[in-house]
Amino acid sequence: MRKQGVRAQQVIGVFLLGVLLFNFPLLAIFNVRAAVFGIPILYVYLFLAWLAVIVLTYLVVERASAGK
Repeated sequence: MRKQGVRAQQVIGVFLLGVLLFNFPLLAIFNVRAAVFGIPILYVYLFLAWLAVIVLTYLVVERASAGK
């Protein structure tokens, strides 16, 4: 039961990180008229943040599966 509690806390932590990454204050920071390789910085940020949340979710779930 203890490991399930830790896993649940990690999943909640990844969720809260996702909420923070896609919330207004951070989005406003990256909403500038600049580009990376012709792609607006806001789009680069959105896709990298999305990728980070997916990778972190995968790591938490995979570690939970390996621990069983």
